[in-house]
Amino acid sequence: MEPILPPLKPIPIKDRVSVLFVEKGNLDVIDGAFVVVDKNGVRTHIPVGSVACLMLEPGTRVSHAAVTLASRVGCLLVWIGDGGVRLYASGQPGGARADRLLYQAKLALDDNARLKVVRKMYAFRFKEEPPARRSVEQLRGIEGVRVRKMYDLIAKQYGVKWKSRNYDYTEWESGDVANRCLSSATACLYGICEAAILAAGYAPAVGFIHTGKPQSFVYDIADLFKFDTVVPVAFRIAGDNPTNPEREVRLACRDTFRQSRILDRIIPTIEEILAAGGLQVPEAPVESVEMAIPNKENIGDDGHRS
Repeated sequence: MEPILPPLKPIPIKDRVSVLFVEKGNLDVIDGAFVVVDKNGVRTHIPVGSVACLMLEPGTRVSHAAVTLASRVGCLLVWIGDGGVRLYASGQPGGARADRLLYQAKLALDDNARLKVVRKMYAFRFKEEPPARRSVEQLRGIEGVRVRKMYDLIAKQYGVKWKSRNYDYTEWESGDVANRCLSSATACLYGICEAAILAAGYAPAVGFIHTGKPQSFVYDIADLFKFDTVVPVAFRIAGDNPTNPEREVRLACRDTFRQSRILDRIIPTIEEILAAGGLQVPEAPVESVEMAIPNKENIGDDGHRS
């Protein structure tokens, strides 16, 4: 008997809501709906297929059915700490593509190609070409100086007393308001960047400026958008000195992501940045063995599971 409904087709990342936060509830699939159930049994429906990333705070439990549905529709689940300062783990909403992974790794392992990618990131971020004949390490140092100056300028613009980017992730409340706002804001940005990277079939861990971390490439891509989106938001909220800065930052970031249409730009930007390396996507070796059980034809974005 043929199924009544067609198979699920993931909504493109660019057409989704950027990020939602969930705390103190059980994520489950009940009567075919993706819901959060609170301690009183009240169900809150989440249109999981139209969300790029769900941030799961302490007090959240997730059923197997919920994880399965989230992966099928391409929604990234990220387990975070209080206020979003720590990212403990994440799911994989789509599926890494071998050709994209090999392409990304080839660029990262080739010194000349990696330098070209890093120079392109610099040019994209600061709207000018980087100094000639500089190594990746030298460019990183130049970038660090400029970033610190940008923090100072934006803090002065919003009347925020600013010393440095510094916080103790083991003692969240010990940080000043500005640093707490920045941490919450960047966590939101990291979530949607990782969702886009995975949906496009790349690896979050294979970075070019940042290395050695599970989300190195996430940090690379997030830095390209940080000062145009979440940093001004964080300082603006910090300047108002609200009673609950983390919540205010999340709401403001959500609105900023929608207004800037950042989800339209992340994947094309990734492709533009990597293309600067000057290498071609590698083809499969001729002696490769085909899969014994082929996957169904993909019906979603690049990287999404069928």
